[in-house]
Amino acid sequence: MKEYHKIQSIFKRDERTHKFIEGQYSLLEFEYLRNNQWLATEKIDGTNVRVEWDIANQTVTYGGRTDNAQTPTFLLNKLQEIFPKEKFVSLYPDISMCLYGEGYGARIQKGGGNYISNGCNFSLFDVLIGDMWLQREDVIDIASKLEIPFVPEVGRYTLETVVNAIKLRNLTSTFGDFLMEGLVLKPTTELSDRRGHRIVTKIKHVDF
Repeated sequence: MKEYHKIQSIFKRDERTHKFIEGQYSLLEFEYLRNNQWLATEKIDGTNVRVEWDIANQTVTYGGRTDNAQTPTFLLNKLQEIFPKEKFVSLYPDISMCLYGEGYGARIQKGGGNYISNGCNFSLFDVLIGDMWLQREDVIDIASKLEIPFVPEVGRYTLETVVNAIKLRNLTSTFGDFLMEGLVLKPTTELSDRRGHRIVTKIKHVDF
């Protein structure tokens, strides 16, 4: 399974406080695209999960963000429940893929019970087929066919608009009446930089 890439924070950080230095973009690409529309999805406070469907071996494999990450037993049981091999065999007999999502709920992170007070679940945010990252609409299509949740879209905004909203701390989670952890932002069209890295960033309330 390919590990999920690191998501670059939008701004550089103060070495002493580790807070954002507003206006000092961490990548030239972010500054260049700051006035474009970015797709904003809710950043769920959970744990990264990978689910790989391999048609050659007819196997479904589960893992965390890295190969060394440990997945809690109760979350692994939930993944096995919602991703039976038979579902992939039926829907995608000819396509291997790796699903990336967030495992969340009670006992996952400090505020996990805000999302689900008793239990856990998985929300899909990315799909890799071969070397190609799928567009948002295709990710949603796969989630719909597999009958699994996908991370909620909050809207499409410029980076300045998002930064101001996060600083005001007025973004309520789509899961309930509590403060959203933050946002993950991608250009509305999938883009990569000259090194081949995806253009994607994140902003959290604690960054300011």
